Amino acid sequence: MWTTFGRRSWPTFRRRLTAALVEAYEAELRVLRCIDFDDMPLLAVRALRENTWLQRALLAKYPVLAVDEYQDLGGALHRIVMGLCFSTGMRLFAVGDVDQSIYGFTGARPELLQQLCEREDVEVVRLRLNYRSGSSIVAASAYALGEHRDYQAAGGAGEGTIYFHPQYGQYQAHAQYVFSNILPEIMARAPDLKFSDVAILYPAAWIGNAVAEAAQANNFPFVRTDGNALYPRGSRLMRWFEQCAAWCVSGWKTGTPRFARIARDGRALFREALRTEEEADVFNRALMRALWRRRDSSVSVHEWLASLNTELIESLVGASRSLSEEQAHLSAFLERTNSGGDCEEMTLEEFSGQGEGNNSIILSTLHSAKGREFGAVIMFAMDNGQVPRAVAGPPVIESRRLFYVGFTRAKSEVHMVYSANRPSPFVLEVQRRLNVQ
Repeated sequence: MWTTFGRRSWPTFRRRLTAALVEAYEAELRVLRCIDFDDMPLLAVRALRENTWLQRALLAKYPVLAVDEYQDLGGALHRIVMGLCFSTGMRLFAVGDVDQSIYGFTGARPELLQQLCEREDVEVVRLRLNYRSGSSIVAASAYALGEHRDYQAAGGAGEGTIYFHPQYGQYQAHAQYVFSNILPEIMARAPDLKFSDVAILYPAAWIGNAVAEAAQANNFPFVRTDGNALYPRGSRLMRWFEQCAAWCVSGWKTGTPRFARIARDGRALFREALRTEEEADVFNRALMRALWRRRDSSVSVHEWLASLNTELIESLVGASRSLSEEQAHLSAFLERTNSGGDCEEMTLEEFSGQGEGNNSIILSTLHSAKGREFGAVIMFAMDNGQVPRAVAGPPVIESRRLFYVGFTRAKSEVHMVYSANRPSPFVLEVQRRLNVQ
């Protein structure tokens, strides 16, 4: 039975429905005697609170607790730190930057780091030097953030330059301009710059589709590290397959990559299945036979991978509990490269170029770019409604921080590409503060 709701009653109904779904999900987890990722820190807090012996045991084993990226902690993990370090007696060494807190959707609360810094029993060391970006980029990053932080570029970083590229038309036209104009100009100014030292960053993975299509149309090598990538960047199994493919394409002749390294990484990957030296030796010989027979760069990657998986890998993955998620990545990739999939025509040579170490332009969302650095950064689709989001997006302050994170990935050049009729207010503020017309 459907009921018509007014504007005011619909948000209330939606909140109640969400709450009911969460409660049903939690109830089903308990029936299955399972926990999820969100349960883990909550159960840890409970265990530490209810068992003082556990606190003492942890203190005896770990006298110092080191926490990186403290601004990404949520309430439960923060309570664990507070309990261990300010009640149990463990020493704390924490590193964080409130200005790089961009994961509010996962429960991150940057104000917890601020509260920690305000304690009288905490010594705070503020780092002011930026060792990555040129001085102009560092100065402009404060405008991007909208707050003064007194950051300075370290000596030797150079000056750096910010470019603005207002565009008309759809994102497909904007992307074409990137590859026909911006990238050639970047390469002309820095002929020694590698493709892998250039990143194109955008607010959402669907926007990256236009960029990827333009890169392919203009014959630029690229690697996607967003949600629409061929597989997650952190997949150990798929990255190992990339190396195997590179060896089959040309590595067997050039020695790059070396088979010894591939075999060593394989033994580490499948260590749960290869428990003895004899099993490891058998794996080495079987891997060499399997790859030697598959030295054909033009073969379908689906055919190559499916046969290699059946002959050698499937049993090893099945015997390795830690690789259960990796198996899902492999299955999804095989489906995409199978007949009817969106990558069915991919060859082994094309697959071997998917790794980030293969001198390809990096296509990434702003979120996925955190913690990385590039010679030149192209910030794409910097439009009002995208940064910040128009509907159901994060708070404006977090959108500012996301913009700031993208801005400060660059060493020497930052390029702003945006719609001329709807630029992001953050772009306009940087322009105004730089007196750029």
